[in-house]
Amino acid sequence: MTNEQKDLVKATVPVLKANGVALTTYFYNRMLTKNPELRNVFNSANQHSGAQPTALAMAVLAYAEHIDNPQVLSHAVNRIANKHVSLDVRPEQYAIVGKHLLASISEVLGEAATPELIDAWLVAYQQLAGIMSGAEADLYSQSAAKEGGWSGWRPFVVKQKVQESQEITSFYLHPYDQGKVAGFIPGQYITVRLFVPELNVFQPRQYSISCAPNGEYYRISVKKEHGNQQRPEGYVSNLLHNSIQQGAMIEVAAPSGDFVLDIENTNPVIFISGGVGLTPFISMLDYLISVGNKRPVTWIHGCRGYRVHAFKDLVRELGEKHGTMSVHTFYDKIEQQIEDGYYEGFVDLSKVQQAMQPDAQYYICGPGAFIKKHFDYLSAQGVAREAIHFEEFGPATLAVG
Repeated sequence: MTNEQKDLVKATVPVLKANGVALTTYFYNRMLTKNPELRNVFNSANQHSGAQPTALAMAVLAYAEHIDNPQVLSHAVNRIANKHVSLDVRPEQYAIVGKHLLASISEVLGEAATPELIDAWLVAYQQLAGIMSGAEADLYSQSAAKEGGWSGWRPFVVKQKVQESQEITSFYLHPYDQGKVAGFIPGQYITVRLFVPELNVFQPRQYSISCAPNGEYYRISVKKEHGNQQRPEGYVSNLLHNSIQQGAMIEVAAPSGDFVLDIENTNPVIFISGGVGLTPFISMLDYLISVGNKRPVTWIHGCRGYRVHAFKDLVRELGEKHGTMSVHTFYDKIEQQIEDGYYEGFVDLSKVQQAMQPDAQYYICGPGAFIKKHFDYLSAQGVAREAIHFEEFGPATLAVG
């Protein structure tokens, strides 16, 4: 890009800050109307709630702000690349997205979208598409090269379906071809794709793998999303709970994701989860037990109550096997007499301060507000940013900081 083109892109930052979501909402409506086949790629619930347009607006803004040095976005690019690979996004689809994005900029900005500005954004988009496609090509290649690995969609059979709580059910997925399954790093997710009759499209969803690598199957543990005024009920989660039974076949994309356990680190590890956010930590804990890793573990989990508390017995069992693990559980409301280690109310790290260790690695998973609350608390306690790892389930963005 020329310096003049970079200046033109940076000059759109105030507009993106003020109107970015309106622009990306317009873009998605335009693209999915003119290319309806892409409805099979995008999460319709995130479209309805505005989460996807907001995520894209943040990504476009971050890219415009850092157009002089896109390298600072490398971590975010890697996270998005993992998400794209899990959705089987291919290079040719970038041309479709680019066409509609540039047309949307022109149509929304009107006279302000000069030919020079559109040309600058064209070059900028092509640069970003090249960065993303390159990162994704590497991930596809790495996935396919693994023993038991593959690229794209592979049929799996539900061999077991086990209810873990009032809301969460586990699905044990074995490859239909009876071959091996690729290994993964604890914390990664797989994507399942189901046809949703009421939408008349396929819908992909990412679910954390909730077991240690074993070469034979993946387990996912899915919360049934009932929906509310802000968000419709989960199409795929409800299909899995209500319609997918043992023996059913579903399509699965290979393990992906960069929110993973640092298996080389020997420092104490502290898992902090809310609701279904405990699923990647089950995989991490199961892995530590399976390889005999005795690094100290602190398990801190919060949920609404006993009936929706998944894996409570498994966590206790694994903790006993581990030998140096403490468990702390928060219920919104405690309705019966229970043993020590339970607290009433939302997760409050100050109540388990004795479990905090200065050299620990912290992993946080749950809703956005949950993550921010505990990230801010740990930061205020002097925990280094690089020791705090977190993931919010939802669309990935290029946001930094």
